[in-house]
Amino acid sequence: MDFTTADIDQTDCRLLSELAADGRLSDVALGDRVYLSSTAAARRRKILEERGLIAGYTASLDLDRLGYGIMVLVSIELASQAEQALIEFEEAVMQCPSMSFCSFVSGDTDFVMMVHVRSFNDYDRVYRSELSRLPYVAKIRSSFIMRQVARRGVPPVVFER
Repeated sequence: MDFTTADIDQTDCRLLSELAADGRLSDVALGDRVYLSSTAAARRRKILEERGLIAGYTASLDLDRLGYGIMVLVSIELASQAEQALIEFEEAVMQCPSMSFCSFVSGDTDFVMMVHVRSFNDYDRVYRSELSRLPYVAKIRSSFIMRQVARRGVPPVVFER
């Protein structure tokens, strides 16, 4: 089913906002928060899922408490930007168990990724055993996250109408 953002009304935006904040809301609680019956809330949720606007539900884990409190923003410059090099790099990076996200970016670097480690020594291990072994890597720059200032799963502007 094709749709545009014009197909989403204010109630859908409120529903998406509530689910972005707490994906475990029951249909009753969701309906109460967006002023719908539980049946109407469930129906709208199902439609939004079918349209692909709700891509899934996840738990937000506390990586500090799990022992992975050090986050490293890694910028990677490739030796080649040929299509085959990009394909091979992207396939290989998916095998890096310490990486939580990786994106192809514009500018003077090719990819940025977030790596989670237990310690500086652990990052040395990740650097040597995961990052330096990626194909076509010409340069790796690492920035250690000192303090997280803000973190949002979805920016509030998405829900403005």
